[in-house]
Amino acid sequence: MARPIKETPILYGEDARRFEARMKERRHISPEERAEMQAIYEAFMTTANF
Repeated sequence: MARPIKETPILYGEDARRFEARMKERRHISPEERAEMQAIYEAFMTTANF
């Protein structure tokens, strides 16, 4: 039987500031990476039965 999932801890102080800053940071993806990600997504969607 599965164990219950623990609650996510609340961040305070410097940890919270660092987390928020990283969430606001935009990650730049090269066109090659984007094309590879799109190909993987399309391959997954063709095999998935939703």
